[in-house]
Amino acid sequence: MKALVYTGPEQLEYKEFDDPSPHDGDALITIERVGICGSDMHAYLGHDPRRNPPLILGHEACGVTQDGQRVTINPMVVDGTSRECKAGRENLDRNRSMMSIPPRQGSFAEQATMRGENLIPVPDGVDPAKAALAEPLACGWHAVRMGLDVGWIKNPKTLVIGGGPIGVGSALSAAAMGITDITVTEPNALRQSYLTKTCGFNVLAELDAPDSYDLVIDAVGYTATRETASQAVVPGGVIMHIGLGGGEPGLDVRRFTLHEVTFIGTYAYTYQDFRDTAAAIFDGSLGALDWTEERPLSDGHRAFEDIRAGKVAAPKIVLVP
Repeated sequence: MKALVYTGPEQLEYKEFDDPSPHDGDALITIERVGICGSDMHAYLGHDPRRNPPLILGHEACGVTQDGQRVTINPMVVDGTSRECKAGRENLDRNRSMMSIPPRQGSFAEQATMRGENLIPVPDGVDPAKAALAEPLACGWHAVRMGLDVGWIKNPKTLVIGGGPIGVGSALSAAAMGITDITVTEPNALRQSYLTKTCGFNVLAELDAPDSYDLVIDAVGYTATRETASQAVVPGGVIMHIGLGGGEPGLDVRRFTLHEVTFIGTYAYTYQDFRDTAAAIFDGSLGALDWTEERPLSDGHRAFEDIRAGKVAAPKIVLVP
């Protein structure tokens, strides 16, 4: 089969690769669409020791099984026996694995394999580019759900820091869950304009009013955005930290203590979050989802270069095998 193969730092080659071999319980899936994730970029730059070349990256995918069923793929694999799994918190299973982390190959390819229980059927008529968004959108869904669970204000004034796919997914999830006052900050002027016109968001270049937001979602995760989150949150407010930009400081812990701010790190999604997100995509609760840009898988390397250079207005590039 043809695949986009990570062969070394900043190197991706579109070439022939061994066909996948399904293991017991695995389905063979012909990939229809696959999104480029920030973690794919992290690996592409050589910053992920878990992902060693040669390797097929990509885990935000949908496709068609051998029996003709269209599916979207939950790429997180757990065995279900841990205490975390039994509590419905599969994302915290210490032995979890993921599509595109060895020994599993990813989905920047014509075909991939995944366990049957990780596949969500896609109704007829759902655009495959939308179905492929279930994985990144589930991350934002999980963050917003947890933020509402711990917060004491039912309709919190919400700030989402970052207009990339995780930030956009968080904002859309917030709206789907009934939050009506949502602001997104995004410093890239090209992205600002795109999000305003395409998604109808209230988009600002930077924080407009400190000490003003009940729920703050940091979808970037760098020192500067953590500082912004610390400044933005009200007394008794909630910060959900979903971004994985870096591990540097930036939190105002003294302010958190004096004002009883809740800070929660949030990673990925539970299996139920993934199912709920897919259902929200299928019934239209997450909007038109027309903010993706499609490119052929064969042009994948150029897509990575353009994303890195800040030349892409759309929050998500979806590759077509």
